[in-house]
Amino acid sequence: MALEGRRSLFISYNGMLEPLGQTQVIPYLRELAKRGVDVTLLSFEKPHAYSDAGREECRLRQLQLSADGIDWHWLPYHQSPSLPATAYDVFAGRRYAKQLVEQKKIELVHSRGHIPATIALPLKKHAPVKTIFDLRGLMAEEYVDAEHWRKGGLPYRLTKTVERRIFATTDAIVTLTERIWPIISKWEGLRDRSVHHSVIPCCVDLSTFKFSHEDRKRRRDALGLGDRFTLIYSGSLDGWYLTEKMADFFATFVRRHSQGHLLWLTTGSHDRVKSLMSKRNIPESNFSVLAVSAPEVTSYLSAADSGIAFIKPCISKLASSPTKNGEYLACGLPLILNAGIGDSDALVDVWNAGALVRELDETSYCDALDKIEVLVQDPETRTRMREVATRVFDLYSIGAERYAALYEKVLTN
Repeated sequence: MALEGRRSLFISYNGMLEPLGQTQVIPYLRELAKRGVDVTLLSFEKPHAYSDAGREECRLRQLQLSADGIDWHWLPYHQSPSLPATAYDVFAGRRYAKQLVEQKKIELVHSRGHIPATIALPLKKHAPVKTIFDLRGLMAEEYVDAEHWRKGGLPYRLTKTVERRIFATTDAIVTLTERIWPIISKWEGLRDRSVHHSVIPCCVDLSTFKFSHEDRKRRRDALGLGDRFTLIYSGSLDGWYLTEKMADFFATFVRRHSQGHLLWLTTGSHDRVKSLMSKRNIPESNFSVLAVSAPEVTSYLSAADSGIAFIKPCISKLASSPTKNGEYLACGLPLILNAGIGDSDALVDVWNAGALVRELDETSYCDALDKIEVLVQDPETRTRMREVATRVFDLYSIGAERYAALYEKVLTN
């Protein structure tokens, strides 16, 4: 095997006790370990990991990961004040990562995001390592688009300066979308350089997210849905998500389907949802809002007929791959998406996996509903949506395979 005995260090600023670490980091590393890679993992864990319960949870997870061929190390994550806290984590991470690289004779450092890539920057000065910059988004642009930073302000300028240095030294780039690569490949640091590149979207474990007739009947019976046309939104409220616009869409939906139902799965404010519905004169009988555990999400997706997600369209979101797209499709749900988010347009335009809202207005909402109604009535739709998920978002055949192929290219060239 081309990867047998090769030694990598994976750096994540997300913790392994967090859902994201458990779904978007560990499964890939397990697959790389199965292919023979000697994987070392360095993560930053939030305060819970240092409580009595958290220490025990870390101990058990470390044993599990060790059995899977992953040597896990962690450091404390510091949150505030933001800039000094992050600078401290970078300093601590560099010192620890340097020790790991030297002790374990690491050949490849794989950094998940800007902060880990900043930690990895000086490592090439001390050892003959290759590096992969796993670009999880455009960090500076995201903070500007979210109105947390001012374009041209100190945090923005510092981030872009470090980003250019990362681009100029990395051996490979992973992006979440096809759409962002022609843009960033022309940026300073990457321009006129030849680097390995792979597109690996946020993938889904299809053995976990799958449609179940039993779950559908159980959840719909419990919610009293009968045969009502049901849309679902699963995720956070506000921020990047256009919660007001989704509520507007549903108001249009209810005007066409008086018995229609919207199921909100969110840990956000339930009062916020109820207020949105009330302002649009949507009766309580037409919606439910629930906070459910992660393992329960798939059963509620099975209960729905279509999944919706509207996200703020801006340049930073061209680099985004919403995990919920794959989760919806894996459970057989056609998508209702707004245009301009990562590669989401292609899911509709190329794969015919739902309806695209071109403009956030009544006319476009009605056009999208026309298409969704046809898809929901087609008995083959669930099977076809699952097939799209398999071909685009499968964690193993798409995500893990592409990571393994990239490791081979970087380590053998």
